[in-house]
Amino acid sequence: MAFANGNGKIASWALWMLLMIPQIQTPIVFVGGKGGVGKTTLSASIASKLAKESKKTLIVSTDPAHSLGDALDVELSSKPKAISPFLDAMELDAYEVTDTHFRGIEETLQGYADPKMFKKIKEHLELAKDSPGAQEAAILESICNLITLGNKYEHIVFDTAPTGHTIRLLSLPSIMSAWTEGLMRHQKEQEKVKNAAEVFWEKKKDYAFNPFKPSRKNRWDRALEKLEARKELFLQTSAILTDSTKSSIFLVMIPQVLPLEETKRAVEALGKFSINCAGIFINQIIPKDQESDFWQTQVSKQEDILQKIEKSLGEQNRFYIYLSPRDLRGTEELEKIDFTPLPIG
Repeated sequence: MAFANGNGKIASWALWMLLMIPQIQTPIVFVGGKGGVGKTTLSASIASKLAKESKKTLIVSTDPAHSLGDALDVELSSKPKAISPFLDAMELDAYEVTDTHFRGIEETLQGYADPKMFKKIKEHLELAKDSPGAQEAAILESICNLITLGNKYEHIVFDTAPTGHTIRLLSLPSIMSAWTEGLMRHQKEQEKVKNAAEVFWEKKKDYAFNPFKPSRKNRWDRALEKLEARKELFLQTSAILTDSTKSSIFLVMIPQVLPLEETKRAVEALGKFSINCAGIFINQIIPKDQESDFWQTQVSKQEDILQKIEKSLGEQNRFYIYLSPRDLRGTEELEKIDFTPLPIG
């Protein structure tokens, strides 16, 4: 991004985060916000600084339009890659994660469904991969597995997709836990009816008992174990996300009307799921000392938005981030970002 300086020359500008942020205590950290507001740079900076403090940290990009590798100046994949002794990084590949997710579903159904029906079931599963929400569900399960890793990492920082996607990812554990429980309850009731009908079926003249054929009960027990494990995973994740001592979410915005409205909605949506917003970063603030008439006009517009932010988001922790002429790329540059207070006035 280029801005004209006071001498009329063109300079290359990038995000420079001069801010004060409370020491991050929670093992899980989410950074979300509208697209293009600087979430990735901020996420990478937080993770790099945690690693510099000798805290084993994993940073994960869940955004399909990945740029974490660019920020860290490395090539990343769906497997954690060591960036430094205390920092690992990964970018979740939506297609790879979805394939793995559906392979697990296929293996579960193979042990439960009628073999004669399985070919048709596989066809439906292939089609389901491209259905709305399939990739989100697969990414959600990957996130849940990462969140419940235990003590492998002191901190996991999630560089998330734009706000709406993030809210769905954060709220789905409680929703899908309830859905899984309902499915299990429905299947148990159906199994009772089948067991009751089995008595009459066995009385048929041509009925032949096959001791080697797996019973419906055994097949259902195996499927039930999978569903129970899935339900427990979602419940554990939901408990972590709603515990302010275990997880925190920071929202990033820029001083414009549309990002402000989206941030307000995001804070409200998080509150409905009992998820606390730990702070809001107001990014890309233009320094006031501009000689160009054009940029002075932008500063004036920005001041109006900043006042609205103070009025509408005054109860939230707020951190102000100025533009700077430095290109922040790679852990060495990210570690140098000065988290110090910088007044707007």
